[in-house]
Amino acid sequence: MADGSADPGPDQKAAVATGQPVGTFAPFASRPFREVWGGNVLSQLGSQLQAVGAAWMMTELTRSHTLVAAVQASNILPMLFLSVFAGAIADNYDRRRIMLIAQTAMLVLSTVLAVLAWRGMLGAHGLLAFTLAVGAGTTLGLPAWQASVRSLVPSRVLPQAISLNSVAFNLARTVGPALGGLVLATAGVATAFALNAVSYIGLILALFRWRPDRPAPVREPLLPSIRAGLSFCFRSVPVRRILLRGVGFSVGAIAVQALMPIVVRDMLHGAEAEYGIVLGLFGSGSVFGALFSPGMRRRYGSDNTVALGAACVAAALVGLAYSGSVGQAFACPLLAGGGWALTLTTLNVSMQVRSPEEILGRCLAIYQAVTFGAAAIGAWSWGLLADASSARIALLAGAGWVAVATVILRIVSPLPARGEGVVLTRA
Repeated sequence: MADGSADPGPDQKAAVATGQPVGTFAPFASRPFREVWGGNVLSQLGSQLQAVGAAWMMTELTRSHTLVAAVQASNILPMLFLSVFAGAIADNYDRRRIMLIAQTAMLVLSTVLAVLAWRGMLGAHGLLAFTLAVGAGTTLGLPAWQASVRSLVPSRVLPQAISLNSVAFNLARTVGPALGGLVLATAGVATAFALNAVSYIGLILALFRWRPDRPAPVREPLLPSIRAGLSFCFRSVPVRRILLRGVGFSVGAIAVQALMPIVVRDMLHGAEAEYGIVLGLFGSGSVFGALFSPGMRRRYGSDNTVALGAACVAAALVGLAYSGSVGQAFACPLLAGGGWALTLTTLNVSMQVRSPEEILGRCLAIYQAVTFGAAAIGAWSWGLLADASSARIALLAGAGWVAVATVILRIVSPLPARGEGVVLTRA
């Protein structure tokens, strides 16, 4: 459509009229969604290159398991402290402009990081500072991006669009780590950082082309705006349960990603290429988990889908703890990625459809703050435990956390039933 809003197309219109289920790829009928989705894939691919490079570089700069795990924590720690502010900004200002500012800032930061790495001027703490800064840029743009999905597609296909966004992220996780391992082995970490800087350009161009059909937001003072979002989330019983489930899962499940560099290098005696392959397998599993999650939720319900995802992650952590070689470990990241995507995609959809449009950015930001903030705390904690005992003990402890938290929270904090607390009207 000329105004940049989503045109559902004849097949979607027929599905809406008859009430039939909408296909997984229906959101691609919207041109703006296709373009922004494609730019996001490239941007996420670059982010994976940088993440692989930073994690592996840290293993060369220090032997501290805590500092290695802190690379993962520094990527997501800003979400704990800045997400709520970013959500209020997303609800009070032009979301497209916020995303442009965030992407441009990360392009500049990644360029500086590449130059410093090329000149050999990065130490362990300097690397953490840059990953923290890039994480802050991601935190600024993420609530605006997630809240903009409703402007990119018809509301009936919103769950499919959310799942496809998860596919975009996890598709990059599939290709990016393997590519990152190849780049590290052949061209070095500075090249990986430079390629990440270039990757932001596609999404910036897509955002310049997009003209969302959305009225100008009514601005409120920042602190009262944050208070309104917090008040809704903690008054709404369904939303509180979703937030609690996100915390319970993320604290333990992040052990897979936080400890993976240590597992590959120290336990499995692998190198850069093997590390990239293992992370690529995690991404492959995540793609399948995201693609199958809509059908799983329809057939088995959200609670059973989350329980299955948690069981996959726990089993993968135990498998990694007892693997003796990279080859033996291959099935574990694949299983962990599938469980990760099944769980977090389900929780994300549950949160989106229970958040009012006028405070959507704040609600999603609060979800990100508690879920990924919990993951940051978990990553740091598992690194400390690995230093104090061993990586194997930390992996087993993460598995135990996921299993126990899932069983207890399913009893005391069940996910909302279908239709419970839903505020989104599907058109």
